Amino acid sequence: MEQRLYGNTGMKVSVLGFGGAEIGYRGASVSDVEKLLGTALDAGLNVIDTAECYKNSEELIGKTVSHRRDDYYLFTKCGHASGIELEDWDPKLLEQSIDRSLKHLQTDYIDVIHLHSCSEELLRRGEVIEVLQRAKQQGKTRFIGYSGDHKAALYAVQSGLFDSLETSVNIADQEAIDLTLPLAAQQGMGVVVKRPIANAAWLTGSKPESEYSHAYWDRLQALDYDFIEARSPQSVETALRFTLSVPGVHTAIVGTSNPNRWIENAQLIAQGNLSEERYRTIRSTWKETAAADWIGLQ
Repeated sequence: MEQRLYGNTGMKVSVLGFGGAEIGYRGASVSDVEKLLGTALDAGLNVIDTAECYKNSEELIGKTVSHRRDDYYLFTKCGHASGIELEDWDPKLLEQSIDRSLKHLQTDYIDVIHLHSCSEELLRRGEVIEVLQRAKQQGKTRFIGYSGDHKAALYAVQSGLFDSLETSVNIADQEAIDLTLPLAAQQGMGVVVKRPIANAAWLTGSKPESEYSHAYWDRLQALDYDFIEARSPQSVETALRFTLSVPGVHTAIVGTSNPNRWIENAQLIAQGNLSEERYRTIRSTWKETAAADWIGLQ
C-alpha cells in the first residue's frame, strides 16, 4: 500500500484510509468491525477516521483495534452534541466531547482532531479553535484540523492555525481542487479526502434512496462521464484513482461496514494514479459542465 507524507506532520499515511461513519450508522457488529479493521491493518491500512456523532463508531473502533494502537493513525471530529446537553459548538461541549472520544476510542491521544464542519463565522470568533489548541497543548491530540468545504474551509486554510484539512473531493465534487488544496499544500497541511467516490451514487442506475447522495446523482447526470455507464467495479476504480491523483491529496477515507470492502478497494487502486490524459479529461468535463452552485458538499 502506497504511503504519502501527511503535510508537515511527519506522519506517512496510507493513501487509502478507513472512514468510520457507516459502521456506526449501519449498526455493524463488533465481530464484523474486528474482521474489517484487522484484515485492513494487516494489508497496509494506517489511517482510521471517525467522529463523535457517528453513533457508536468510536466505541466499535476502541473495542476492536485499540490493542493495535501503534499500527494506525487515529483521526476523529468534534462539534455536535451527540447526547451531551450543550449546544453544538459550545466550547464546553467541545472539551467534553474530546474527553469522551478518548474514552470511547480507548486511547490516551488522538493523532488529529478536526472541527466538524462548523461555519466560517464560528471559526472567525476563535473560541472553537482555542479549545483544540488547548487539547493539543495538553497532549490529547498531536495535531488539529478543520473538516469542511467551501468558504469555511478556505478560511480555515488561510488562517494558518490548522495542521490538517478534511474536505470533499471526487468526480462530482471538484471545487476544492482549485479553492483550497493549492493553498493547503503551500501551508504544509495534511489533506484527507472524504466522500472520495461520490457515494458511488451512479452504481444502482437510479437515483439513490438516501438524500445524502442526491446532489451527486444529479451532478453526475449532467457530467455524463463515459466510465460510469457500465456501473461496474472498474467505474469505482476510475473514480477512486481520480481522487488519489489530485495534487495535494494524501489519503482518501472510504466508509464501509462490509468486512471485505476495504481490501477490495485497496486492490482497485493498485495501479496508482490515473494516466495524465484520463485525469485531464475528467477535470475538463467538470470545468465545462459544473454550475456556479456546485460547491463542496458537507
